[in-house]
Amino acid sequence: MGLSSLGIFHTIIGIAALAGALAGFIRYGKINLGTVSGKLYFYGTLVTSLTSLGISKHGGFNPGHVFSLFIILLVGLAYFLYARKKGNTKARYFENFLLSFSFFLSLVPTVNETFTRVPIGHPLATGINDPVIGQTLLVLFILFIAGSVFQFISQKRVKSEE
Repeated sequence: MGLSSLGIFHTIIGIAALAGALAGFIRYGKINLGTVSGKLYFYGTLVTSLTSLGISKHGGFNPGHVFSLFIILLVGLAYFLYARKKGNTKARYFENFLLSFSFFLSLVPTVNETFTRVPIGHPLATGINDPVIGQTLLVLFILFIAGSVFQFISQKRVKSEE
């Protein structure tokens, strides 16, 4: 697959971070920074985003690096809201959205890299412009929107029950 040592480390940590997010979505309906799965997502995403800055298949600074920096900003803001704005209901809405959005954005390069490499020898996609990548990202975007609406409604319902 042509991965460097940094690329292998990046991939392993990235998979762990995504698993943490999925565990949180399944168990709590959100990425909850107060849980092991939420911490795994947070720290794994930071490490993955930082290590991606040292990886470049196309040479030099590229759009993937911009994604990484933006994801770092999103999870950093979410952590700030989590740590400094306890008890603030509005902050929870933003925290949940920022974490979910960072998860969705993490899937963009993940889908591209996976589909252009797997299966080895006959990848699912020939490049970033392959329709299968665009269609997959569209489905993931629709799931992100639906999930965000679900989180908002769930959080509003919990707030009204308090």
